[in-house]
Amino acid sequence: MNSIIKGLGIAFSYILIASSCSEISFGDNFLGNQPESSGATTEEMFSTKINAEKVLTKAYTGVPYGLPTGGDFKLGGNILESITDLCQSFRDNISDGPMKLYYNGALSANNVPKSAAYLYAGKSDWTTIRYAWLFIENVAKVPDMTDDEKNERIAEAKTLIALSYFEMMRYIGGVPWLDHAIDVNEKMEFPRITFEQTVKNIVGLLDEAINSNLKWKQDDQNDGRMTKAGAMALKFKVLQWAASPTFNSNTKWNSKADEYTCYGNYSDQRWKDAAAAGEAFFNEIKKQHGYELIQPTEDTHRARRLAYRKAYYNRGGTEILISTRKGYDVGTHSDYINQRYYTGPTLNYVDMFPWEDGSDFPEDFDWANPSKQPFFTYTNEEMVPTRDPRLYENVACPGDKYCTGTTAPVYINHEDYKDGSGFLIMKYILQENNDRNSPVQWAHTRLSEIMLGYAEVLNEVNGRPNDEAYKMVNDVRARVGLSALPKTMNHDQFLEAVLKERALELGFEEVRWFDLVRRDRQNDFKKTLYGLRSRGNDLHNPTAFTFEKVVLGDRYWKTNWDTKWYLAPIPQNEINKKYGMTQNPGW
Repeated sequence: MNSIIKGLGIAFSYILIASSCSEISFGDNFLGNQPESSGATTEEMFSTKINAEKVLTKAYTGVPYGLPTGGDFKLGGNILESITDLCQSFRDNISDGPMKLYYNGALSANNVPKSAAYLYAGKSDWTTIRYAWLFIENVAKVPDMTDDEKNERIAEAKTLIALSYFEMMRYIGGVPWLDHAIDVNEKMEFPRITFEQTVKNIVGLLDEAINSNLKWKQDDQNDGRMTKAGAMALKFKVLQWAASPTFNSNTKWNSKADEYTCYGNYSDQRWKDAAAAGEAFFNEIKKQHGYELIQPTEDTHRARRLAYRKAYYNRGGTEILISTRKGYDVGTHSDYINQRYYTGPTLNYVDMFPWEDGSDFPEDFDWANPSKQPFFTYTNEEMVPTRDPRLYENVACPGDKYCTGTTAPVYINHEDYKDGSGFLIMKYILQENNDRNSPVQWAHTRLSEIMLGYAEVLNEVNGRPNDEAYKMVNDVRARVGLSALPKTMNHDQFLEAVLKERALELGFEEVRWFDLVRRDRQNDFKKTLYGLRSRGNDLHNPTAFTFEKVVLGDRYWKTNWDTKWYLAPIPQNEINKKYGMTQNPGW
């Protein structure tokens, strides 16, 4: 296969397990039906390098993708941030996951539809695990692959398996662990393993991949395949998750939490293990090079915004560590773009972004009588931004261009205005049609995420931020022109700064939900959420606005919060199959 870029769109006509799998039922799709109908045998699948690559490519198709695409019913085509404090859904139809399952508290073990944030056993994680093990166990048969090629592809497959299990662990905790390609005649016993063992197993797979001949960074033809850099970054994320307070504490996060959903005790060694993984990753960067933050081409607000855009949007480059693919053409994101009017960032999120120089935006900002323009000033017939460049790349603000190069319809006297939060999501939608003219991807893991995560871990290990922790955060801020953090912060102050920075840098990249869960941020789930009503001084090309801060509709969580929401419910019908899965706490 010349490139994984186009490979994800290949029709996998040769992939078919020799013996029928239709007799095994494990989840909605896992080992349930034959995935293809060509009748190819295992021997045929691994008779040539080309056919074997199709099996591995099939494994790649099941990796997590954060934007809704055709046929993906996660949250009913919504985004994960819509059940955090960053964003609110206004798409009040029967399939909208946020409104119909989370805002009203309707999700239950007996009601886990495809529009939930995570449907255990109904997601594509098992597709990846199944085909990756099939590849690992049979690639030795391929006559026209060298041993080095086989070992490299096996390392890719192990990284894919680890990535899929990490996705499951973040949503449900400990999982049934499959360590081989399941045979149709195997007994249906797949007991759930503990949270601790799940972490160990994932890390074990990643260590095997890291210590193999897995490429540090792929060339342009193979961009999108798993790499050693991606495996090391993923190992850090796994250990950071495991060390975080929700799971690494003497106090259980839920009264019914058990060995499947946390450690049940605290150990500072878990933070040290995460720190060691982070240190190893950054030491390898110094040795191997190839990865660094993408910098602006000039010292302007526009150049800083475009450097940030390139960091998450463009394939390849020096910042993407794990890129997942659902297609090649820009039309892959058409469903997401077409639904853009029905989900809006909250004013809570917008207020997190500092002024352009890095100073904090005031918590008590007077929106009715602003002393300074909160988004743009009109100078020399041009709208000049006043805030952190990342604000405008994440959020369509009053006065900016949006999607088709026209003024964003977020002020109430715009002819296309639809009632919502007063903002629209900009990330991955962008400002102009021509901005979306390159192959699409999901930036699953970026360098800046690992930098900010490592800063958080160093703060925990040392009890306060050290110079390396400050440098990691300040380098991320400097890329967009912000001032450095003050060197006088204690542990708690620095933690708040890092979590805020992660929200600013990684907005709408499926980071905020997991940060709130792993850090036990109950107050952020219960907070009042706000929007902004804006009115422009012109219908089509306003140069000034008036503002009104408004309260958005309260969620069930505000007065009925329960930590059970940290992990997804296991569908009761899955437990009833009695192969070994158990229910999560509180459900």
